[in-house]
Amino acid sequence: MKFDLHVHSCYSKDSNASLDDILEHAARNGLDGFAICDHDRIEGGFACSERAKELNSDLIVIPGVEVSSSKGHILVLGVRDAIEPGLSPEETIKRARQQGALVIIPHPFKITSHGIGYIEGLDADAIEVLNSRCVTNGPNNRAREAAGELGFPMVGGSDSHEAEMVGRSYTEIDADERTVEAVLDAIRKGKTAPGGGKTPVSFVVKQMFIGHLNKLGRRLGMR
Repeated sequence: MKFDLHVHSCYSKDSNASLDDILEHAARNGLDGFAICDHDRIEGGFACSERAKELNSDLIVIPGVEVSSSKGHILVLGVRDAIEPGLSPEETIKRARQQGALVIIPHPFKITSHGIGYIEGLDADAIEVLNSRCVTNGPNNRAREAAGELGFPMVGGSDSHEAEMVGRSYTEIDADERTVEAVLDAIRKGKTAPGGGKTPVSFVVKQMFIGHLNKLGRRLGMR
């Protein structure tokens, strides 16, 4: 099955992608499912999962979150409760483990996007080695090399902030059943293969512009 394990919705501070648009483009782009990983918010994943049911969609929606740890971002999939931002990576992962969630280190060597900068010694389940929004190949190549050396399962995700880019990069997952738990279990077992390509630079620039506008709006009390 094909999953995009790194999708941002309108619940993220730097995305305006509606849940309906994400579901539409995920289906159009040939996905079996995806994970909503909004910045330090868990509501979007649960809302999207409920919306998929309302629309009778076959897509599997995994509730997740991209937590801002003290050293960089960490993806938590199968999240049930919010995890406080600003904790150390080790404490963030510990909080994820306490709720039985799965941990992925996203774009670890893309420092401009809050990559942690290392993976050795972290109690992670997988490493994102193909992030669509890496403009150059360096960060992805370095992540793939490090994950291979340390024996981590490798995954891909679009890191999409616009619905059109959902599935731009993805992970092939050999799961036994079409359920969230079966998919997460397959990732833990390393039954994964990253695939796909890059987000066009024009979309990356547009997303950055939207992010700046949203931040300005919040400062002015408009959002």
